[in-house]
Amino acid sequence: MTEIRCRKPEVLEGEPEGESRCVASEEEEEMRRSRRDEDDQEETNRVQPSKQNSAAVSFLQYLLRMFFGFLAAVACGMLYAGHLSGYHDRKFWFSTRQELEREISFQGGSGLYYHYYKRMLAAPSFDRGFYELMVDNRTISGQTINAVERLFLYPELITSFVYRITNSQESVEPIYFYIGTVFGLQAVCVTALFVCSWVMSGTCVAGMLAVSWFVINRQDTSKVDQGIPLRENWALPYFSCQVAALTGFLSNNISSASEMFCYLTMSATTFTFLLLWEHGHYVLFVQALCLFLLDSFDLVPHRKTTDINKVYLSSLFLTYLFQFQNSSLLSSPLLSLLIGSVLARFFQRKMKMGPLVARVMKLLLHFHLVFTSGITFSYLIKKLFPVSNGDFTLKFLEVKLGLNMTTDFVTNFLLCQDGLRASGQDLFLRLTQTSVLPFYVLVLTVCLLSTVQTVFRRLSGQPMNTSVRLEGGRIGEQPVVIYHVFHTLFFGFLTLLFDGMKYLWTPYVCMFTAFGVCSPDLWMTVFRWLKLKSIHPVVLSLILSTAVPTIIGFSLWREFYPRVLAELTDLQEFYDPDMVELISWIRSQVPMAAVFAGSPLLLGTIKLCSGSVVTSLPIYSDVTLLKRTEDTYQVYAMRSAEDVYKRLMAQKTNYVIVEESICNDVQLKKGCRVKDLLDISNRHVVHDRSQIDSFSKPGRFCQEIKMNYSPYTNYFTRVFWNRSYHVYKVNSVISFQY
Repeated sequence: MTEIRCRKPEVLEGEPEGESRCVASEEEEEMRRSRRDEDDQEETNRVQPSKQNSAAVSFLQYLLRMFFGFLAAVACGMLYAGHLSGYHDRKFWFSTRQELEREISFQGGSGLYYHYYKRMLAAPSFDRGFYELMVDNRTISGQTINAVERLFLYPELITSFVYRITNSQESVEPIYFYIGTVFGLQAVCVTALFVCSWVMSGTCVAGMLAVSWFVINRQDTSKVDQGIPLRENWALPYFSCQVAALTGFLSNNISSASEMFCYLTMSATTFTFLLLWEHGHYVLFVQALCLFLLDSFDLVPHRKTTDINKVYLSSLFLTYLFQFQNSSLLSSPLLSLLIGSVLARFFQRKMKMGPLVARVMKLLLHFHLVFTSGITFSYLIKKLFPVSNGDFTLKFLEVKLGLNMTTDFVTNFLLCQDGLRASGQDLFLRLTQTSVLPFYVLVLTVCLLSTVQTVFRRLSGQPMNTSVRLEGGRIGEQPVVIYHVFHTLFFGFLTLLFDGMKYLWTPYVCMFTAFGVCSPDLWMTVFRWLKLKSIHPVVLSLILSTAVPTIIGFSLWREFYPRVLAELTDLQEFYDPDMVELISWIRSQVPMAAVFAGSPLLLGTIKLCSGSVVTSLPIYSDVTLLKRTEDTYQVYAMRSAEDVYKRLMAQKTNYVIVEESICNDVQLKKGCRVKDLLDISNRHVVHDRSQIDSFSKPGRFCQEIKMNYSPYTNYFTRVFWNRSYHVYKVNSVISFQY
């Protein structure tokens, strides 16, 4: 404000004249002020519409980006589902096969789950079918089981319910509705990976690159080729959606509405994932461990980790109720970790305060409290609610890690399963040939080093920078990036131990690598470390984040696109005439109440195609069933006819099936053949300094019984045989013939 001064005249007579000059100056200043206000108002009126227009344009651009991004994500998912459908039809000639041959195409014993889907549709009502599954005495001989709880049959329950209420009987066959649902879930999985990579990098190119790598490496990213009804094919798409929602929830620049949407999506998918897969709580334990580290190092707001822990607890509680009070959920490592972290937080309220050394000591104490409390809680729960598989899991891990040795058949049989073996070099060779592994190592190295720098700054007391700018070159300060670094590291380590874990690791390798090469933040971080000055680092990082994925995409399209199309044009032949002959004989010649014994994979197919009662099932997570499988497998051991007869009669067996592929297994790599495992378990064979010593008087049962002489003919009568299978009826009355 301009100060107005009026000079007082020296003569008193001039006083009125001075007063008039002062009043005139005030009036002129007031007029000038009013003119300035009018000019400012006019300028504001001109600028305000331009700001409104720019805001409207920005909002419109945002909507267009979101629309075309989601459209591309959905399109990628639908194309992948169509590719799977076409490949499946040409591999098995599915559309031209009869119903029996279609059911036999469910490999690896996975057809067992489809059997319950058929039972639900054959029941007079959904309620009646659900009740029959809860008190099922038509599956395992001599036992009445809750099949829904024991086999996790909610996918079949939900699918059959939808098939009924939508009146799909008039438009689509039940088997096509079933496999179509699984293929649709695979489309959801691909879409979730697209969205996850898109959210992290900010560009749809990353999503397309992630999907491309996923499809090219389908052998290592999905189990849908191994068996459509497998639980993993139903559950893992929901886990992909959960990870995508978690990625959005951990992001810094997210609105409250978007955060709430991500939270609700994460809650629904977490519960569904736990409900559909018996091993889901182990997977979520690894995820919770990653989030626990983020919270311990103060890399994410404590409010968000608290909300995520609430999701875990509520999902575990609901799953516990829906799974008929399954005690294994109470002793799960996920619940133990959550309880331990809550107790440790209660005792350590000022853990994130103090100098570097003090915070490191507090952090180590925090880890000790969390894991000690968790282990104690798990021990008490197992004492109060005995879990049959708890002790066996620890013994199995001891043998797997080389801490112990055993001759137990069940343990060694599981160690020989492909999914529980250590990953071989073939996996990493395939990932290298598709170029995903070299770029993954580059992206992981940069993000991991930047994360280590961020952890050191947080422990030193520096606050977390929530508004990360491109010019800063600190990709490791983004909580979502830190989470995915821990995620890929933990699951990668588990993949080295268990080959089956690659289906949880490889998809996120594709997603994380695509994000890295398409993210300007990653290249900017590298240039900041190199102190690049010849070219502006921001401009160069933007150029590389566009050029590198373009070159990768073009090379993938040139080399692998013809191979993907060739899968749809090559007509393959999958036909098992011996299996078809066996099932046809069972359907026509054997009573429905007959009990069959054999290998678990064969019994799963027999249960699906004939509905007969069996002695065991291809469920390798149930120790009780594995023990029954061991008794059945004694037909391939060096056992006497009387010994085998007693074991089979204890399971109320009417027919036993001997498979030539198991009895005469001549694979060069010994040690994992069923007969080798049985000989070691029964102590009939001892390996000593490359020498094999036999201590069994009887010969191998499966070979001796084919000779058709006493005493084998006293206990068993051959009723069917072909090149692959020999079926023997277990005599209810022993006839002593010589």
